[in-house]
Amino acid sequence: MTNGDVAFASSRRAWARQRATGGVVAILPQWRTCRNCPIALPARLSIVAGKQHGMEGMNFDFSDDQKLLREQARRFLTERCPPKAVRAVLEGDASHDRALWSAIAEMGWLGTSVPEEYGGLGLGYLELCVIAEELGRVLAPVPFASSVYLFAEGLLRAGSSAQKAKLLPKIADGSLIGCFARSEGAGPLTVKSVRTTFKGGRLNGIKRAVSDGLAADHALVLARASEDSGERALCLALVDLTAQGVRRQAEQSIDPSRKHAQITFDNAPAEAVGQIGEGWGITQAVLDRAAILTAFEQVGGADTCLAMAKAYAMERYAFGRPIASYQAIKHKLADMYVNNELARSNAYYGAWALATDAPELTLAAAAARVSATQAFDYAAKENIQTHGGVGFTWEFDCHLYYKRARELALNLGAQRSWKDRLVTALEQSNAA
Repeated sequence: MTNGDVAFASSRRAWARQRATGGVVAILPQWRTCRNCPIALPARLSIVAGKQHGMEGMNFDFSDDQKLLREQARRFLTERCPPKAVRAVLEGDASHDRALWSAIAEMGWLGTSVPEEYGGLGLGYLELCVIAEELGRVLAPVPFASSVYLFAEGLLRAGSSAQKAKLLPKIADGSLIGCFARSEGAGPLTVKSVRTTFKGGRLNGIKRAVSDGLAADHALVLARASEDSGERALCLALVDLTAQGVRRQAEQSIDPSRKHAQITFDNAPAEAVGQIGEGWGITQAVLDRAAILTAFEQVGGADTCLAMAKAYAMERYAFGRPIASYQAIKHKLADMYVNNELARSNAYYGAWALATDAPELTLAAAAARVSATQAFDYAAKENIQTHGGVGFTWEFDCHLYYKRARELALNLGAQRSWKDRLVTALEQSNAA
């Protein structure tokens, strides 16, 4: 990516109002370049970092090693996860593609951000962002996000040494699948909406729309530990989903290639993760990090939609010439490209904030989440429109990307909630 691709973002506090048709937001820093940094930094931080490297700017790109990882991941997933593999999970009863999951575990990707002391590779979040984009590009039907972005991240942030030593090595080698159970019904997740209780080492309640809940072996559960009405009443509980007192049943999902479950806890044995009263804060921190990684998946999916639409427009003829030569199609493809690049820019900003644990992490996560969700949704819709009537048929793969775009748009909370977080983060940033 070049600096020109993000020239429309003039400063960290820049705000591009959404278009009347529902355009993409822009919350981006002014980027500078320095060949010694792995990824771009905001201009107001580039002075400090630039001095550390003997230069005045930052490099808005991944390192050569990370690019090599991307190439290897793309080749591997192109071969091991064709559309027919996604369809097999979507149309079947399997919770995920077990063969692909085993192969991914053998590649070591599940331990990318897990410290070496717990059996992981100990690489970092930038490498995980690279892998996430390639997983999103092929719609990989595996519980990678639930296990790595959510479950493992929750343990890393709040788990005890014993909990980490017991579970993280199993996450890293693929022998254990985790999930994060938060929602209990329709509407946004709030402190008051949490009704599941955790008292005396026992969980009671029902969690809905748990992504990969059927495949998971363990879950982190947001629960209420006291009668207080505020955040201090909430905690995280770790539960073995194969234990007595746990019942699971499949729920309908807009994207059956990513199965969801309703999980009922009836006096199920569990243990606290972190301190009582820290549950809400830990959850928000985990969701911020997961939002950035999911944004890379969305960018990968949006890029594939653009590639599909362009390829079809170049080969489909109408009135003696390719439909790509008509201005209306050119507009669609151009708008898809602009939205995708804006989403990528916000995702890169998020990757920097994630890798450095920057104070701007919440702002960067919300910006990446909103822009990537809008970009993937737009690209998936316009891909169908570019294909015309055949784009609506089951035989073409367009609907697979539309389903995934809608699933990811809700997976970590609806757009409205993330826009509220974005505005709040901007207000706090402007007040600082």
